[in-house]
Amino acid sequence: MNLALLHEAIAAEIPDRDCIVHRGRRLSWSEVTDRTRRLGALLQAHGLGCHRDRADLAGWESGQDHVALYLYNGPEYLEGMLGAYKARCAPFNVNYRYIEEELTYLLGNAEAKAVIYHAAFAPVLEKVRSRIPKLSLLLQVADDSGQPLLDGALDYEEALAAADPEPPPNDLSGDDLYILYTGGTTGLPKGVLWRQDDILHAALLSGAPSTLPEICEQAKRRPGLRVLPAPPFMHGAAHWAAFNLWFLGGTVLVQDEVVRLDPADVWSTCAREGAQMLTIVGDAFARPLIDELRAGSYDLSDLFIITSGGAILTSDLKRELLDLLPQVRIRDALGSSESGAQGAQVSSQQAGVVTGEFELEPGSLVLAEDLSRVLEAGDPERGWLARTGRMPLGYFRDQEKTRRTFPEVAGIRYAVPGDRAEISADGKLRLLGRDSVTINSGGEKIFAEEVELAMKHHPAVYDCVVCGTPSDRWGSAVTAIVQLRADAQASESELAACANERITRYKLPKHYIFVDAIVRAPSGKADYRWAQQKAAEVLGQ
Repeated sequence: MNLALLHEAIAAEIPDRDCIVHRGRRLSWSEVTDRTRRLGALLQAHGLGCHRDRADLAGWESGQDHVALYLYNGPEYLEGMLGAYKARCAPFNVNYRYIEEELTYLLGNAEAKAVIYHAAFAPVLEKVRSRIPKLSLLLQVADDSGQPLLDGALDYEEALAAADPEPPPNDLSGDDLYILYTGGTTGLPKGVLWRQDDILHAALLSGAPSTLPEICEQAKRRPGLRVLPAPPFMHGAAHWAAFNLWFLGGTVLVQDEVVRLDPADVWSTCAREGAQMLTIVGDAFARPLIDELRAGSYDLSDLFIITSGGAILTSDLKRELLDLLPQVRIRDALGSSESGAQGAQVSSQQAGVVTGEFELEPGSLVLAEDLSRVLEAGDPERGWLARTGRMPLGYFRDQEKTRRTFPEVAGIRYAVPGDRAEISADGKLRLLGRDSVTINSGGEKIFAEEVELAMKHHPAVYDCVVCGTPSDRWGSAVTAIVQLRADAQASESELAACANERITRYKLPKHYIFVDAIVRAPSGKADYRWAQQKAAEVLGQ
């Protein structure tokens, strides 16, 4: 199935239902269909589309033109995805915090042919546009920044108004690409290439029926659910939440403040619009949202599920959320750009609270460290979280990384993104952490996320990121960068004693660096490159 055609089919069943709501602007399903058809026609009129069929290409190749989405959250981001799909182009996410050199790398690596961008980003885009060889079309979305239209760019709304809203071409295919660039918090961003039909079933259907008529009938029959994805849409977890609800016939809500996380605005939007579902990213989102809940007063009686993915949501914060919102279930979602959805774990007042353990989705498993076998329940070995079945084709323009991340073992192809895990006796998965941020200290492998989780149990800790730093004695020393709560105090020994209740002594930090604020990606994920730089600066390395 093709994502754009599926959205069109559902729109035909529920044309008047809200599709996207932002700052009081309500776009119905029929209006979004009209606008995305216009965008597709506009892209095609500028020569963008599909030039080589999927069957003729290797897994790391693309035969489609690529459209960069350099945008804050808003209707234009989701329209950009659908409209590009309707032109048989492949849209991709751009981290709007990138500075000039990072943006040049990303747009060049992705071979961007067009960029849809908010006016606020025009000054940075102007500096790099001449260095992007294939760039031929700029669509500027007006905002409150006051930035003028770049020379040669088209105003987004004016261009859509002038375009023809004809139905998309009849050759849209399930083979058409969905591209998701990794965050680049541990290395250079990589473009993950999925067939649309595969990402649909791997991440965007959320237990829905698997055929087009069944999906459309369910969307028509169900009452319109309403979700607010709080992270930036450039993060997979956020636009996955949006598409999941769309394919249930639901409505995507966007908070008013999209430049930064404003907890009061998130809760106000949820209350005003009757949000039933909220998507966040771990503690970095949960802590300020909890603080605001304690300070303010909001009618959140419609809210029944909070989903967190992409970063740790600690047990203590789950308990606080459940005390404040006892009707809510908290769903930890496990997945990655290279694997789709792989597991989930639900906490509630009735079921209790757990962190770091997941029920695996079909097709997900743990491979031995040497990739020689699938680990069975209770196996003491720590292995690699993997997936078989529906998975990406590869990394754009990177044959070697494609072969490493998607190896074939005994005739079966796997996705092995780099997360370490183990299987308990009851068949549940225990996630250990990403191998790329594993710290080799004194001959032992220590998972940064495991140490972070232990550190965050101290009530004075607001946030924490852990990395390895060079050490003559240990090879690499576990180093904790800690942000304490306002007006809170805690000594290194107190933090170590609390963490030692949950992790063994050799995993405890050797260095503690206290900062006013932890720098994270806009998605809420830890920025380990920043952590390494900060540690080196403070420790004089």
